[in-house]
Amino acid sequence: MKHRQVKERSASLHMKPLCGFGAAVLLGLAALLPCGIAAQRQPLDGASSSAQTAPRRFRLIMKNGSYQLVLGYTVQGKVVHYTSAERNGESEDVPLVLVDIPATEKWQREHFTSAPSSQRPNVLSPELAKEEADRSARTPEILSGLRLPEEDSVLVLDTFNGTPELVPLEQQGGDLNKETAHNVLKLAINPSSSAHRILDVRGQSADIQVHVADPVFYVRVGADDEGDADAGAITVDTHGASGRAAPSGGDAANGYVLERLVVLNDGRVVESFRLGLLGMKKQPDVIEMKADDLPGGHWMKLTPVQPMEFGEYALVEVLSDHEVNLGVWDFGVHPDAKENAEAIRPVEQKPVTLEHRRPE
Repeated sequence: MKHRQVKERSASLHMKPLCGFGAAVLLGLAALLPCGIAAQRQPLDGASSSAQTAPRRFRLIMKNGSYQLVLGYTVQGKVVHYTSAERNGESEDVPLVLVDIPATEKWQREHFTSAPSSQRPNVLSPELAKEEADRSARTPEILSGLRLPEEDSVLVLDTFNGTPELVPLEQQGGDLNKETAHNVLKLAINPSSSAHRILDVRGQSADIQVHVADPVFYVRVGADDEGDADAGAITVDTHGASGRAAPSGGDAANGYVLERLVVLNDGRVVESFRLGLLGMKKQPDVIEMKADDLPGGHWMKLTPVQPMEFGEYALVEVLSDHEVNLGVWDFGVHPDAKENAEAIRPVEQKPVTLEHRRPE
């Protein structure tokens, strides 16, 4: 019994706080310990803790060019649900149509390619992200705040008073279906014949006038219906787009040239040219185009290979080595012309104001 009482008394003495000379000795020993050992006894806090344990912050980019700093996001139907990195991790929602998913994913790839998987942003619903990327490709942004629209198939990039503008071009020629923006009226041309009149366009000048000598053209390509039949020569092919909100476009394999028109008292004349010489020899009044496909495959960018002189022109679609589209897009080049009424101007990018969504 005495031995057990001595042990209990000894244990109770060890549990009492040290003071006086004993405490001073222990504090002195702690000061002599290596810094690494002392640090291991302290909890991680402050900057060192956040650097090792805080989740990565990344950008959720909006279509107007602004962005939100977030810790992660998910796409839920037509809403993007995200965790804000600027508002203490609060959960917030933003409509999917306002978010630029492709730009967000590109930013992630550029900044998190080498990051550990545990530190990469939490992104779900890849199928919905792919659909959003396809929607963005249908109306791509070609300049800051300037996007190609859904309603037109052929546009020209002009500059008026220093401001870039997209101007829709109307198709001329034959009894074309005006409900669609890209019709095909095939006309066979003898490759060896000399230049001759193939189409008359009313009026001495086009309604659309561009103000620069180096405009860029954008043509929508691809049709919504894949079952369009070959209509044959000199027939109208509407591509099945009648009555649709989004017009169909031309064939991505077709080529395009610019032709300077002959202006007469009663209108303008489109003449034939040697299709077999395209890409090989320069022809009078014919300007060839450099074609580039925009990402997503919905649009083709056409750039003239040489500056254009002032005058009246038509954009002509070359269907094959012996056929052209008799439906042309007419315009003029005159720097002093007035501004086009239907011009699409850049939209000023303003930051999106997001509010916390209160639970219902």
